Amino acid sequence: MDKKKLFVGNLPWSVNEQSLKDMFSPFGEITEAIVINDRYTGRSKGFGFVTFANEADAEKALAEMAEKEVEGRKIIVNVAKPKEERPNRGGGGGYRNDYNRRQF
Repeated sequence: MDKKKLFVGNLPWSVNEQSLKDMFSPFGEITEAIVINDRYTGRSKGFGFVTFANEADAEKALAEMAEKEVEGRKIIVNVAKPKEERPNRGGGGGYRNDYNRRQF
């Protein structure tokens, strides 16, 4: 597991990638700061990820930023976990139910 990458949750909607980077930059060099947006609306989903150049800086940020209040919201900071494979939800042109398969 990469301990240089932190998950940051419960972010205010106003936080963008630059402000997220600015929030964590006092703890060390950041290689990436990303806020996850909804693909349809473009609006923030309220969480993101910050990747540090080294683990020591990430650990410092984790200790200092956990449950810090930002614009009235207590943010959540954890070591990011690898994305798990999700099962295919279908949508490949199959039938939705048996009714559609009936021969009349």
